Amino acid sequence: MSVLLENLGKRFEAGDAVLDGVNARIGRGEFVALLGASGCGKSTLLNIIASLDEPSSGALEVPADGAALMFQDPALYPWLTARGNVELALKLRGVGKAARRARAAELLDLVHLGGAGDKRPHELSGGMRQRVALARALSQDRQLLLMDEPFAALDAITRDLLHEELERIWRETGRTIVFVTHNVREAVRLGQRVLLLSSRPGRVVREWAVPAEVRADAAAAAALTGEITARLREEIRRHGK
Repeated sequence: MSVLLENLGKRFEAGDAVLDGVNARIGRGEFVALLGASGCGKSTLLNIIASLDEPSSGALEVPADGAALMFQDPALYPWLTARGNVELALKLRGVGKAARRARAAELLDLVHLGGAGDKRPHELSGGMRQRVALARALSQDRQLLLMDEPFAALDAITRDLLHEELERIWRETGRTIVFVTHNVREAVRLGQRVLLLSSRPGRVVREWAVPAEVRADAAAAAALTGEITARLREEIRRHGK
């Protein structure tokens, strides 16, 4: 087991509960998509799994080496090259100069940016910057990768291309991935399972398995996307009330 959440709750001071009774099991090497209405606590849950925040109640188990976290904003250092941004993450882990240069080159090759290592962020497209951010997250060498709407700001074509790249990298590296998104089609396209959080306070209210044959069949994927979308709309309407 890579992640185990048991009756997890989170309440901020002088406020209502954000999360309440979250239960989930995520196996090693699994790709799980997390959906929910805006404000339901998806990012808060990700921060707790990443040990950036503490739960108010319940218990969780995560890998001993923690998790790497990737956000919607690539947040690259503009004065460093693509290679330099990845190398910096390796340097912070104590990797020696020669080793980190070689590893950064390997990771940029993995995200298909081997020829762009000397370019600075302003010279890269939005999709390329997110690939650098992904290489940087992978450089942390954590089994668990948490992704908080990493492709939300990208155009549809670039997003589809990065879906293919992420799926390839997931299969090649064997990482466990928890992927937060508002996009139901994206969740079905990528996740082996889709978990739906209720409106605040967030808890897992539905779960769908997405077999490989469903992802490969456009009609089956569309049908499942429609089913999940209808259930998500129910949660959004409930939140509106």
